Amino acid sequence: MNGIVESIHIAAAAREATHAVDQVQATPGVGLEGDRYALRQGTFYKPEPDFELTLIEAEAVDALKRDYQVELAPGEARRNVVTRGVALNHLVGREFRIGDVKMRGIRLCEPCRHLQALTGRPVIKGLVHRGGLRAQILSPGVIRVGDAVGE
Repeated sequence: MNGIVESIHIAAAAREATHAVDQVQATPGVGLEGDRYALRQGTFYKPEPDFELTLIEAEAVDALKRDYQVELAPGEARRNVVTRGVALNHLVGREFRIGDVKMRGIRLCEPCRHLQALTGRPVIKGLVHRGGLRAQILSPGVIRVGDAVGE
């Protein structure tokens, strides 16, 4: 079950548009350097491990367009890491790696009205159970576009 990191997105504050970066420092107990949740600025911030990192499958974004005619740029999904070739739902409760950084899948990151309001598009129905994964960072390191994702 190996995939790749297709893109990485962070935002410095809640409701601020995300911007793509080529790499980012991941810190256990904190999150991604420069991201709203690491800065304790996220809309839903709580000091819990499942707010450290979020991922979404590029295939889910592709399916949203194909099956629901809703076009969404990967960063608009407001997940930090966009993957390709890995079933993220299967990583709930499991340890995995992104490059050299060790992670633990915590729970699904279901779409919500907040995401729908920010995008201005009907994303909920098309992303139910495909909205991504919330993960805890277990070891420090740099996550890069092109890194392998897997166990």
